[in-house]
Amino acid sequence: MSHDVSPTAESAPSNLRWWILITVIVGTFLGRLDQTIVNLALPKIIQDYGITVSSAGWIATAYILANAVFVPIWGKLGDTIGRKKVYILGFTIFIIGSVLAGFAWNLTSMIIFRVIQAIAGSADYPTAMAIIAVTFKPGKERSQALGIWSSSFAAASVFGPLIGGPLIDNFGWRSVFLVNLPVGIIGLLMAMKFINESKSERVSTTFDWWGALTLGGALSSLVLVLDKGLDWGWTSSESLLCYFSVITFFTVFISIEKKVEEPIVDLKFFKIPVFVNVTLNNFIVFMGMMGGIFLIPVFAQTFMGFNATQTGYLFMPMAGALMLAAPLGGALSGRVPSRYIIAASTFVAAIGLFMFAHLDPRSTSIDIIVPLGVMAFGMGFGMSQRTSIIASVVAENEIGIASSVLALARNIAGAFGISVFATILKNTTENNLLKIAQLSTLNNPAMKGEFIGLMALKAQINAYNTVFVVAAAFVLVGAILSFWIKVPHERNDIEVHVE
Repeated sequence: MSHDVSPTAESAPSNLRWWILITVIVGTFLGRLDQTIVNLALPKIIQDYGITVSSAGWIATAYILANAVFVPIWGKLGDTIGRKKVYILGFTIFIIGSVLAGFAWNLTSMIIFRVIQAIAGSADYPTAMAIIAVTFKPGKERSQALGIWSSSFAAASVFGPLIGGPLIDNFGWRSVFLVNLPVGIIGLLMAMKFINESKSERVSTTFDWWGALTLGGALSSLVLVLDKGLDWGWTSSESLLCYFSVITFFTVFISIEKKVEEPIVDLKFFKIPVFVNVTLNNFIVFMGMMGGIFLIPVFAQTFMGFNATQTGYLFMPMAGALMLAAPLGGALSGRVPSRYIIAASTFVAAIGLFMFAHLDPRSTSIDIIVPLGVMAFGMGFGMSQRTSIIASVVAENEIGIASSVLALARNIAGAFGISVFATILKNTTENNLLKIAQLSTLNNPAMKGEFIGLMALKAQINAYNTVFVVAAAFVLVGAILSFWIKVPHERNDIEVHVE
C-alpha cells in the first residue's frame, strides 16, 4: 500500500518515471563529482592562499563532517515535509554554496562555503533514493532503477579527475566550483518539471532537534578523529577527547530516541534483522573497499611514475564495468535471492582487491585497470540489491530516513577504512624497514644512500601489498555475512516482527 500524497509508481507514466531517474542521477552525479574534483584543486589552492598542506586538509575534513551530520536530518525532513521540496532546497543551496566557494578569498571563507555545500549536498542521497523507491514499482523495475542510480556514484569518482584536470589547467581552480552553476541550474529545472511530490500520510507536529544535535555531535567527533587521528596520534589528548565526545553524545542520543515521539532515527529499524544485516554488510564491504582503493592513485603516482591525469585514465574502465554491472544486478532481482547476488558480487570485488596485492614499481597500467574492472563489476551488480532491500523492509513513509542510515553507514565505513588502512600502511612500513635492515648487509659504504633508499622502497611496497590483502579479507568477510541476509516475502512479516 502506498503512503504517498502524489502519483506513485502504479499511476505515473512509464516515460515520466525514467525522466525522474535521469533527474536524480544528474543531482547525485554533480554532488559526488564535486567531492572528487576538489581534491585535484587543492595544490593550486594551497599555492594561491599560501597555506600548508595540513591546513588545506580542513577543506576536505569540514566537508566530510558536515555531510555526515546532515544526511539523517535531510532524510527525516524529506519524509516529513516532502521529498521534492527537500531535494530542490538542497540542490539550490548547493549551487549557491558552489558559487560562493568559487569566489572564496581565503581559507576561512573556503571552509565556510564548503560546509554550506556539504550540508546541501547531503540532502541528495536519502531524498533521491526515496523518490526512486516511490516512483518505480517494487521488484525488478525498482532494482534496475536503483542499480542505474547507484552506478552514478562511482562514475562521478572516475570522471572527477578527467573533468577536473583540464578545468584547472585551462581555467584555474575556481572553475571546479563555478562549473556547478550551469549544470546545477539544468538539474534544478529538471527536478521542478519531472519530480512528483511525495511524503508520509502522517503529519509530523514536531521535529527531533535534540536527537539531531546529539547525533551531529557524535558523528562530528567520530569523523574528526578518523580523519585526523593518524596525524594527532590515536592516544593523543585530542583523540581521547573525541572518543569521550562520541560515547557521551551517542549515549544521550540513544536515550532521546527511545523517548521522543518522532525520532530522527527510528530505533525500531534495528529490530529488523534484515535491515541490521544489510547495514552491517554495507559497512564491512565499504570499509574494505575504501580502505584499499584510496591507495591506488597514491601508489600509481608515487611508485609507477604516473601523473594525476594519467592516473585518472586508469579509472575509466572502472566506470564502464560499474555501468555494465549495475543493470545486470537489477535484472537478476526476482530470479535469484538477493543474498546470493550480494554474496557473489562481494566475492568478485574481494578478488579484484586481492589482485592489487602483487603491485610493484614494474607494474603496468593493465595491472591496475584489470583489478579495478573486476572489483567494480563485482560491486556494480550487488549495489541495487542492498538499496532495494532497505526500501522493501520499511514503510514507504520511512524510506528516506532508512536510506539515510544506510548512507551514513557507508560514509562512516569509508572514513574508518581510510583511517585504519592508512595506520596499517604506516605501521607495516616501519616494521618492514626494521626487518629488512636486520637481514641486509652493506658491503660498499659509498652506496649507503642508495642502500637505505632501496630498503625503504622495499618496505613500502611490501606494506602496500599487505594492506591490499587485509582489505580483500575485509570484503571477503562481507561476502560470507551476506548469506545471513534473508528477505521475507511479505511486508507483513516485517511489520509483525517489529511490533
